Amino acid sequence: MPDWQELVSQHLAGMALDADEKAEVHAELTAHLEESFEALRRRGLLEKEAAHRTLRQIGDWQSLRREVVVAKRRERPMKKRMHQLWVPGFLTLTLSIVFEWVLYKLGFQPRIISWGAPPGTLFYVPWLISLPFLGALGAYISSRAAGSRATVLLASTFPALALAFAFLVMSPIGWIIELVTGSDLDFKAVAGALLVEGIGWLLLPCVAFLLGGLFVQLLLSRRSSPSTVAID
Repeated sequence: MPDWQELVSQHLAGMALDADEKAEVHAELTAHLEESFEALRRRGLLEKEAAHRTLRQIGDWQSLRREVVVAKRRERPMKKRMHQLWVPGFLTLTLSIVFEWVLYKLGFQPRIISWGAPPGTLFYVPWLISLPFLGALGAYISSRAAGSRATVLLASTFPALALAFAFLVMSPIGWIIELVTGSDLDFKAVAGALLVEGIGWLLLPCVAFLLGGLFVQLLLSRRSSPSTVAID
C-alpha cells in the first residue's frame, strides 16, 4: 500500500499556509486518498491499478496546491468573523434572554417610570444591571479571538442591535402577511409599542452592553501597553 501521507507531504510542500492549515489539508487529503484506494481494492483491483486510479483523481498537483491556497484564504475572513463577532454576539444575546426569563420566573417585573404625561417608560432594572457584565463577556471573547476594537464593541452590543433590528422588521413583515392572508396580526402592534418604549428596551440596554465592552477594551489596553520607566 502506498504511503499516502508521505506522498501528500511531498507534493503539497511549500504551500503559503500556516502550520495548522497545512496539517489540516494534509490530513484531509491523505484520508480521502486512503479511502478511495481501499474502495478500489475492495472492488477487486490490484494494488498497483488501484493506486494509479486513486492518483488520477488528483490530476495536476500544482493546480491543486493553488486551489487549496485560494480556498483557505477565502475561509480566513469567514472564520475570523465567526469567532470574533457571531459566536460572542449570539452567546451574549442568549445569556441576556435566559437571564431575563429567570428574573421573570423569580417574580421581578419591569417598572413604569413616568416623565409627566402618560404613558411612562418601562425599566427592567435587575436585567439592566446585568447587561454590562454580559457585554464585557462578549467583548472579552471577541478580543481573545483578535477582534478589532470596532468588532469587539459590536460583539458586546450585539443583543441590543439584534433586538432593534427584529423590532424594525416586524412591522413590514406583519403588513405583508396581513396583505396576503387578510387577517390582523398582533405582533405589529407589539413591535410598535416596543419601539415607542425604545428608551427602556433598546437605548438603555445598548448603553449598558456598550459600557461592559468599553471596560474590557480599557482593561486590555492597559495590560498590553508597555510600562514606562523614568530615567533620572
